[in-house]
Amino acid sequence: MEWDAHTPNRLAEREGQLTTDQAPAAIRREAAELEPTVRTLVDTDAPFALTVEAADIDAYWSYWLDGIGKDARLRLNLRRAQFTEVQARVFALHEVLGHALKGASYSARCATEDVPWVRLLSVHAPQQVLMEGLAQALPLFVIPDDEEVTARVRIAHFTQLVRAELHLAINNGTSIEDCVRVAQARVPFWSQEDIGDTLSDRAVSPQLRTYLWSYPAGIDWFVSLAEQAEPNATEVLRAAYRRPLTPSDLTTLWPDGPQIGGPGPQG
Repeated sequence: MEWDAHTPNRLAEREGQLTTDQAPAAIRREAAELEPTVRTLVDTDAPFALTVEAADIDAYWSYWLDGIGKDARLRLNLRRAQFTEVQARVFALHEVLGHALKGASYSARCATEDVPWVRLLSVHAPQQVLMEGLAQALPLFVIPDDEEVTARVRIAHFTQLVRAELHLAINNGTSIEDCVRVAQARVPFWSQEDIGDTLSDRAVSPQLRTYLWSYPAGIDWFVSLAEQAEPNATEVLRAAYRRPLTPSDLTTLWPDGPQIGGPGPQG
């Protein structure tokens, strides 16, 4: 499949497109099928309840999950979301089994122990590298033989690295015109609006850009874990569903892993 302006449409056609009305049921179905495997992998029996809602919001996100205790809410942003059978598996792992189950596992532990962390999670806290990193890469641990899902994770990994490249460039004084040229060369299917949002989100609000950095930093580390560290992977995943780990915690669990967020400026 060619890497050009039409790649997303070709993928959608191959993967089996879903309508907006079909998506919630498809995500629930995939989550139910994969849940036993994930629970065994991460060693949790915490219950959770899921509500799925539709939203129409001018925001960067296509899917968003939040909640309290065992109750989770998945919001699908109809203005940006695209649905296919393959993406339903990806989202079931990311949002339902990556976020909702993890949050419920923390809540269940908090109900029985005096845990040493603040019992309120924020997307702007250091633990977000774990939250978004593992959620994006979770399919590589759960269904590594699913080639179509793996392709989606690889595309997400690459595009997150491009976003990180643009993130550093725009904050280090690179002109908008040069950033746009880099984005167009790397990801030809991004629209002008996509590129504009990527740059403005990472240049205007310090709080938002801190959160957005967790996506490329997290997925890069967890993809490396899936590829290189089989003995460490089980320990990391089980620890991740017991407590909200910081980047320092992750490094302690896998000392030989890559530096989270990259090596930084050289020279």
